[in-house]
Amino acid sequence: MRRIRVIPVLTIDRDARLVKTVGFGKRTYIGDPINAVRIFNTKMVDEILLLDIDASADGRRPNFDAIGDIVEEAFLPMGYGGGIRSVEDAARLFALGLEKVVLSTEAFANPALVSAIADRFGTQAVAVSLPYARRLIGGEQVFTCSGKTRTGQSPVAAAKAMAAAGAGEILLYSIDRDGKWSGFDLPTVTAVAAAVDVPVVACGGAADIGDFLTAIRQAGASAVAASSLFVYRAPKQGVLISYPDEADLRDRLFAQID
Repeated sequence: MRRIRVIPVLTIDRDARLVKTVGFGKRTYIGDPINAVRIFNTKMVDEILLLDIDASADGRRPNFDAIGDIVEEAFLPMGYGGGIRSVEDAARLFALGLEKVVLSTEAFANPALVSAIADRFGTQAVAVSLPYARRLIGGEQVFTCSGKTRTGQSPVAAAKAMAAAGAGEILLYSIDRDGKWSGFDLPTVTAVAAAVDVPVVACGGAADIGDFLTAIRQAGASAVAASSLFVYRAPKQGVLISYPDEADLRDRLFAQID
């Protein structure tokens, strides 16, 4: 039986409020991220990714004070992304207790930053998020600044470039499926996982454990991540911070993986 990582993604806005988007657009206020972290502490969660979805679009650096308050409540590994522009930013985040930084916008503006962080802290300490979507003009490509800016690169090309730069992990995030409970984009997950030698985390669209299994067993993802699934009771229902219990994950996911 092989255990794989099942990662809650918590998205915060410029005021450090926990919010959930649909298609990187419409937002719903969920609550206090500190309360969510406290709940996940009790759930045997593998790790949490905390993403500030406004930092890069606002042109500002991470809200270190708010991040520190959140991390202080976490008794499990956490990664953070949003507004990271320098090795010094990364160092300050690691000093707060984070184990991983997640680059996106700045990784495309300055790929050397990926290499610099990897050289100083190790490849395991730096991931690159690839939010991507399909458009009538330009096809499938990666976007930055919370889905606002086209990079002109396909997910496969971007993943190869970031892995070559030193990224230890790729967070492959479907904008089109974000918050829609429609399952992972298996063709793109398959293509990216086959193209790089670093772990690929599938994100965007998960509706249940069955989607996790499919992403791992059929598409070749190394880990899975979700947001709506862990902050709502069900589609179009109220907020409920939750996580599958260990027995459910073992029987329906880990035991089913070769």
